[in-house]
Amino acid sequence: MPLRLRLYGLWMKRRPKNLSAARIIAIAFGIIILTGTLLLMLPGASRSGESCDFLSALFTATSATCVTGLVMFDTWSQWSGFGQVVIICLIQIGGLGFMSAATLVVFVLRKKIGLKQRLVMAQALSLPDMEGVVRLQKTVLIGSLSVEAVGALILFLHFLPDYGFWQALRWGIFHAISAFCNAGFDIFGCITPGASLLEFQSDPVVLLTLGALVVIGGLGFLVWQEIWEKRSFHKLSVYAKLVLLTTLALLAAGWALTCILEWNNPRTLGVLNVGDKLLNGLFQAITLRTAGFAAIDQAYLTEAGKAVSTVLMLIGGSSGSTAGGLKTVTFMVLALFLAARARGRSTVCVFKRTIPADQVMDAMTIAFIMVFLALFGGTMISATSPASFTDGLFEAVSALATVGLTAGVTGKLSTLAKVLMIVYMYFGRVGVLTISLGFLTGDKAQERFRYARTTLLIG
Repeated sequence: MPLRLRLYGLWMKRRPKNLSAARIIAIAFGIIILTGTLLLMLPGASRSGESCDFLSALFTATSATCVTGLVMFDTWSQWSGFGQVVIICLIQIGGLGFMSAATLVVFVLRKKIGLKQRLVMAQALSLPDMEGVVRLQKTVLIGSLSVEAVGALILFLHFLPDYGFWQALRWGIFHAISAFCNAGFDIFGCITPGASLLEFQSDPVVLLTLGALVVIGGLGFLVWQEIWEKRSFHKLSVYAKLVLLTTLALLAAGWALTCILEWNNPRTLGVLNVGDKLLNGLFQAITLRTAGFAAIDQAYLTEAGKAVSTVLMLIGGSSGSTAGGLKTVTFMVLALFLAARARGRSTVCVFKRTIPADQVMDAMTIAFIMVFLALFGGTMISATSPASFTDGLFEAVSALATVGLTAGVTGKLSTLAKVLMIVYMYFGRVGVLTISLGFLTGDKAQERFRYARTTLLIG
């Protein structure tokens, strides 16, 4: 028997037969990251023609696949055209989810989608069950590509007079995908390396177009479908209403606080006119929702500005979207819980509906994990790298919530801190629920006995 057939037979006998959807997603993202790392290590991927070291390539591939945007060096200056294509492909796959890419192939080949594939698709889209998952996946693919195409066209037409056809086309496509997927990668380094969007502070077309793409990408695929089908706020589900209202409230709060705290800061908004101050304050509030584009230098934010930015980054976008973070509805459930307890109520209600106690506990568990990891990461960065705790915490939250903004710390990270950021970016994108193999959404363990109750002093 040929060796190939023997190896195949051995694999069929010993292959894992009970991989859960969560494990499949976690492993698939790992494989995508490793593949991207190997491609970025090729000499042709670097502008200099020299092979990039493994850790730098792994950091970049993880940041792209996990749609974070943290980079160790300027994307345009370091990577060639081939390297930039690899990065944008990783962003697209990571932003929409590998199952979207796989499903696109299935649709093109007109193959049937089995039960196992539907289960993985539901997990990847953060759905509670498999009902309507194929229809939603089609909506995700068609809607995502359509929104990206419109964004790319607007940017292309805007850049065309000043930068020529090919430059405008490249910039339009790259940044539309990067913004919609909340990745924050940019290739404007040919103007000023490492400046991100600082050169476009007074350009409302660029900032508002990218901002709109970020918000749309961060709402969540399930919310898109509801808006498209029902087209009335009153007909939306409680979840969709919470997503929209929480997103609007966080954007308004972030806009107001950024303008108040940075209005007279000469290194951020202070040197701009009133219109540009308002525009950049709004864009800052948007990009903190896990986008990662910087129209003002994050390193020069006031201490209060950094604190507000850290909190908004930690909250992030919505479930089942291209964004990361704690998630908007998780944050709102916590806020509703605190409000209910402060009023002496034992149940959490919203829009005349009661939120199950299990889901409240799940939200508290996720929040505790995220806050603990953020504090641990900030401490590790400040202990091992030349950075203050505030900047270290900012960096850790940016990685964990897959935001990509930096207070000028990324290039100074120690090797240990870089590895930690890679782990945080992976953890943040695959998701706390998925990375823990669905322990919150899986079947609850049956308690066969209970100990006698006791009373403690709380507070």
